[in-house]
Amino acid sequence: MADHTPTGPVELGAKMDYAEHDRTYAGFLRLAKYGSLFCLAVLLAMAFGFFAGGFFSGFILFVLILAVGAFILR
Repeated sequence: MADHTPTGPVELGAKMDYAEHDRTYAGFLRLAKYGSLFCLAVLLAMAFGFFAGGFFSGFILFVLILAVGAFILR
């Protein structure tokens, strides 16, 4: 008899690698979380440095926001 085991694309019934799918999705979520945190920290530090402090105080605020945000997002 003929072998009817699916070997083609997923749309045609081939097996999916769910472990790799989960790792990719977790990596995407991690990138989205920490990328958003980085953008927020840059924007807030730039605004603070422009209106209130200067480069050094803006940089200190940037590092502080990144540290607190990374602690919260863990």
